[in-house]
Amino acid sequence: MSVFAFYLFAISAITGGLFTVVSRQPVHSVLWLILAFISSAGLFVLLGAEFVAMLLVIVYVGAVAVLFLFVVMMLDVDFAELKAEMARYMPLALLIGLVILMQFVIAFGSWESAATVAQNLSQPVPEGRHNTEALGLIIYDQYFLLFQLAGLILLVAMIGAIVLTLRHRQDVKRQNILAQIYRDPATAMELKDIKPGQGL
Repeated sequence: MSVFAFYLFAISAITGGLFTVVSRQPVHSVLWLILAFISSAGLFVLLGAEFVAMLLVIVYVGAVAVLFLFVVMMLDVDFAELKAEMARYMPLALLIGLVILMQFVIAFGSWESAATVAQNLSQPVPEGRHNTEALGLIIYDQYFLLFQLAGLILLVAMIGAIVLTLRHRQDVKRQNILAQIYRDPATAMELKDIKPGQGL
């Protein structure tokens, strides 16, 4: 049964990832992406990493994928224009993909399994500890600095995305709090003595 479940989740994950890329409708791409996430969570459950599987379902399916779906459905994006722009950069993208594929071939061509790989795969979590506890010890003890550096890199990337996409439109009225606070009634208002029947 476990072998059947593995092949089912593996085929679903590969199919979801493939149709995420090749689907013409962006809404369909997001739905296929959700299928890939759920299938990957099933593979994590088969590996004994229930905590990572639940994180994948809660964070990626419950938050990120739903956010993608809302953004795609609510924004009026001209995908035909985007695909036309993408076709211009297709030769460069193919060249980069070929270079990455060659790097993978070089890396995995000289890759050898360690002598204890069978033991580590059969018993990835030490005796007497839950996989959540073992994962916490690895992240917050053994690789604490790398985990914090990864968080700082994500923070810098988020700030950079905000700075690059922030545009102040001149035709939009905005509220200036400092101008309202420092407003002087003596200079901001002017009293006019209007005579009866004369008007402004």
